[in-house]
Amino acid sequence: MIENTEPVASPSRDRIRTYTIGDLAREFGVTLRTLRFYEDRGLLSPRREGLARIYDAQDRSRLAVILKGKRLGFTLTEIRAMLAEEEQADQSAANLKLSLSQIEDQITHLEQQKLEIEEALVELRARREALAA
Repeated sequence: MIENTEPVASPSRDRIRTYTIGDLAREFGVTLRTLRFYEDRGLLSPRREGLARIYDAQDRSRLAVILKGKRLGFTLTEIRAMLAEEEQADQSAANLKLSLSQIEDQITHLEQQKLEIEEALVELRARREALAA
């Protein structure tokens, strides 16, 4: 299970706290375009006040989970499915529930990517040396 490791304020204060798109972009080090993209893909659902997007504490937590899933190499489609499972189980979607099978598959996938990257680096370094000689 991927857990949200962001510090959480008290529930009453956290419930009324809102964030602009700029607030979340700065806090999480992502672009405004990234947040809009996640909204277009149905991963985030801020409320609108005119043209402004207003995010609440649940949106903030969900963003933290989305970014954690991305750091672990999952696709947005996979993250969306995991978040949907959490919501169907009436949980807050502050976590991504991962099965042992999903974890093993992801480890295998990332190890394969690592191997391919290492092979590419060896070839590129060899070509660099040949050109420098």
